[in-house]
Amino acid sequence: MSWGTELWDQFDNLDKHLQWGIEFVDKYNKFVKDRTDIEISYAKQLRNLSKKYQPKKNSREEEEQRFTSCRAFMTLLNEMNDYAGQHEVVAENMSGMIFAELARYIQELKQEKKMHFQEGRRAQQHIESCWKQLEASKRRFERDCKEAERAQQHFEKMDSDLNVTKADVEKARQQAHTRHQMASDSKAEYCSILQNFNKEQHEHYYTNIPNIFQKIQDLDERRIVRIGDSMKTFSEVDRKVIPIIGKCLDEITKAAESIDEKQDTQLVIESFKSGFEQPGDVEFEDFSQAMKRTVSESSLSNSRPDGKPDSKSGKSKGKLWPFIKKNKGAAPEDFSHLPPEQRRKKLQQKIDEIGKEIQKESDERDGLTKMKDVYVKNPQMGDPSSVAPRLAEIGQAIEKLRQESQKFEAWLAEVEGRLPTKSDQTRRQSEMYESQSSAVNNCPQDRESPDGSYTEEQSQDPQLKVAAQNEFDDEFDDEEVLTTIGTCKAMYSFEGQNEGTITITEGETLTVIEEDKGDGWTRVRRSEDEEGYVPTSYVEVYLDKSVKGT
Repeated sequence: MSWGTELWDQFDNLDKHLQWGIEFVDKYNKFVKDRTDIEISYAKQLRNLSKKYQPKKNSREEEEQRFTSCRAFMTLLNEMNDYAGQHEVVAENMSGMIFAELARYIQELKQEKKMHFQEGRRAQQHIESCWKQLEASKRRFERDCKEAERAQQHFEKMDSDLNVTKADVEKARQQAHTRHQMASDSKAEYCSILQNFNKEQHEHYYTNIPNIFQKIQDLDERRIVRIGDSMKTFSEVDRKVIPIIGKCLDEITKAAESIDEKQDTQLVIESFKSGFEQPGDVEFEDFSQAMKRTVSESSLSNSRPDGKPDSKSGKSKGKLWPFIKKNKGAAPEDFSHLPPEQRRKKLQQKIDEIGKEIQKESDERDGLTKMKDVYVKNPQMGDPSSVAPRLAEIGQAIEKLRQESQKFEAWLAEVEGRLPTKSDQTRRQSEMYESQSSAVNNCPQDRESPDGSYTEEQSQDPQLKVAAQNEFDDEFDDEEVLTTIGTCKAMYSFEGQNEGTITITEGETLTVIEEDKGDGWTRVRRSEDEEGYVPTSYVEVYLDKSVKGT
């Protein structure tokens, strides 16, 4: 079906329709632009979201990456970042392949529409001009015919009137003849113009207008096809990124499936395991008999130094590692402030870090050594002596790191029970020496209990005699032997695994050299070379009468 034959008389409606078509293309193009803006905004928000939940550097969140669930979440954040990138690709392709192209096409449509309709208006104006000329010729022919008729009637009237002169009759006859000639000329002109108009009209409605309307129809069809192609491109732009988005989603699914709840819970054990055994049962304190100093190893509610029970003795607090020093300020280099298991992990981590440093220095040394060999073989490339200072510096650094590693390996061996060290014995003996000195001075000062805590109290044992010394070697051969203040009998066996403790067997009798100061530990001696602390609740203490009297 052709617009030229079917819509020959709908010039104005076709003009309105084509204008609507161009506006529709512009409307669709604005939709694509808005979709592009949404994709860009969405991608930006996704990237900001991913960045917001990324773990902070040098923070606790980085340590959390040990857990499989945290690693899976990290993978999800990274994949969401890639997912955002695909939305940016969609926005870029839509902007370049659809929006920009349609914007140019709309301008072309407007220009072509304007050209075709100007041509149609010119044809319309021409046929209208021909019609007006025909109408003017027709009206003139009609007027001349009427004038000729009236002139003929006037002549006939004059000719029949006997009173009219012959001259007047001749004049009327000549006028009638002139009018008839004018009517005849008007008729001939009218016929000529009519034939020309019919020819122009036929050409207008069967040739010119159909051609113009066909061009307009072709233009509209191309517009419709272009809209369809743009919509296909719209879907193809999205379809191209679907495989990559699918891979992102597959990676997220894979990360989710890699979450291992057993592994995560095992990491919790490794992170917080102290290495100590659970506290034993709380002893029954029988106040109906002679009071026994039986404070539970797992309780901090000990009896007071003056022998009176603490009013809060009913409330006990679990004591898991009694010989680890509390962290007052900077942590010790050997991590002795930590429980055994955590200390072992920290020491192993430190050893691994030093090993990496050694490997790094060794690699640099190997590289410099090869460079030096090249310089020796090819002096023109460089001076071999220029590398020597750096090699010496690296050698010193490696030696220092190895010594550092040996020190931490020794501490690790101590924790794992493979190798005893003298440094911890020295530190413990120094603490006991300071405690004894404070007792001799009999004045309030800080006293370090076996668990590393400090209490403000005055010595309650004035008869304790110790001889202070200024120097002693690693084996403490010159240390004064503490005075015996009583005996004790082991009611239970106790494994002295921690620093400063001693192992006892049920039923064994030992001498008491320092009574419980309120921290739940009594210092005993088995022989002159073996002494240490045992839980007060594990032994039955018999103090000398002279000590009780004080």
